[in-house]
Amino acid sequence: MSEAATESRTNATEYTVSEISGALKRTVEDVFGNVRVRGEISGYRGPHSSGHAYFALKDDRARLDAVVWKGTMSRLKFRPEEGMEVIATGKLTTYPGKSNYQIVIDNLEPAGAGALMALLEERKRRLQAEGLFEAGRKRRLPFMPRVIGVVTSPTGSVIRDIIHRIKDRFPLHVLVWPVRVQGETASVEVTNAVTGFNALAWDGAIQRPDLLIVARGGGSLEDLWGFNDEALARAVAASGIPVISAVGHETDWTLIDLVADVRAPTPTGAAEIAVPVKADLEAALASLGARLKAAISRNFERKRQAARAAARALPSPDQLLALPRRRLDEATSRLGRGLSVSVDRKRARLQGQRLTPATLSRRMNEARTLTGRDLARAQAAFFAIVRERRTRFARSAARLSPAPIARRQKQQADTLAALARRQDRVISLRLERLRGQLSQAERLLTTLSHKAVLARGFALVKDADGAVIKQAADVASGMVLSLEFADGTADAVATSGAARPKPVARPAVKAKEPGNQGSLF
Repeated sequence: MSEAATESRTNATEYTVSEISGALKRTVEDVFGNVRVRGEISGYRGPHSSGHAYFALKDDRARLDAVVWKGTMSRLKFRPEEGMEVIATGKLTTYPGKSNYQIVIDNLEPAGAGALMALLEERKRRLQAEGLFEAGRKRRLPFMPRVIGVVTSPTGSVIRDIIHRIKDRFPLHVLVWPVRVQGETASVEVTNAVTGFNALAWDGAIQRPDLLIVARGGGSLEDLWGFNDEALARAVAASGIPVISAVGHETDWTLIDLVADVRAPTPTGAAEIAVPVKADLEAALASLGARLKAAISRNFERKRQAARAAARALPSPDQLLALPRRRLDEATSRLGRGLSVSVDRKRARLQGQRLTPATLSRRMNEARTLTGRDLARAQAAFFAIVRERRTRFARSAARLSPAPIARRQKQQADTLAALARRQDRVISLRLERLRGQLSQAERLLTTLSHKAVLARGFALVKDADGAVIKQAADVASGMVLSLEFADGTADAVATSGAARPKPVARPAVKAKEPGNQGSLF
């Protein structure tokens, strides 16, 4: 009995751990090559540094590890989030390193619109509680912006419609920040665009826009999901530049529609809201100019009529001059008599006075005394003025010295020297930056060169005419080939056609030195 048991144990097939793992992997992948799994995302922390994402799908009784490769992540229509219920499409495989199985996801979609709407409503309630939807915090749009920034895809019809509409209404400068408007990175790129426009300086090389338009064409809830991102909504709410949201059609709505300053029904409608019609403005200006001209004419006419009415109420020149003329005639008649009376009085006064030498001497002495007194006063005043002016000139001469001029000249020389040193430093920094850019371009050129690939052990196969052979089907038996290695070239002869011969142990053939002829057998 013991011997039979021993023999049965030795007859069992013996496997290695790798063989068992490989067999299980093939079995699982053959049976579950294409499955759809519904579950809740658990343990999602965003893409790994390699671009892949690792998380799990779970329900109330089980848990399934999941992985989304980098290429698939870029094609997803929405960003996975912790706790979201989704439907994953992919294949099951095993991971021998941990003896477990996982699903490699090829497509990921929400488990119905209800899940996304519930998540969207929860975000909406949170942002509304913070007051980001209040009308009082929204800014008025500039009536006539100088520069408009547009955040949208550079290849879609949306940007063409916006630019065409602005050009038709009021041509001005438009800055386009190209972004993806759908997929995993859409929300991050749009957020960076809004933040980047706000970071521009008003007097910089790229002028800061006066108005922003965030635009995208219509689509499903999943297509527009990137514009429901909470970080994007907060960036739009915090923007110092007024923002017009033009995402989707008129019936579509996203979170940025609620936080933006103005929501447009379509991208074309956003362009119409952003700028007025130049022809209408010109017509309005022409109308206002005509009205102003007519008002000025009517005002002049009213003033002219008022002046005419006032002129009719004024008396004539003869009436105004009648009274002064009469007074002049009366004064003329009295003037002759007044002159005769005045002459008689002067004559009587002169006849009553006696002119003697003593009287003349007294009057001369009085005049001489007055003249001497006035002369003394004038001399005293003159000397006082001279002393005051001399004192003033002395004070001015004391203040005037070459020291301030020399000090100012030294300051200007120091400033000029500092500017010269700054100029040399700026030129050195500029040359160093350009030298670094040139070195980087040289390294990039070296990296992209096929010679770097040849240096890693690869060879470039050419035919007799020097054309590159890319497929084994292009090789015929007996064809002369040229093999280019990193250190030179070698010739060879193909022993068979496109069908690859079964590998057999062959002695290694050493390639001849560059420029020599050789063959492969």
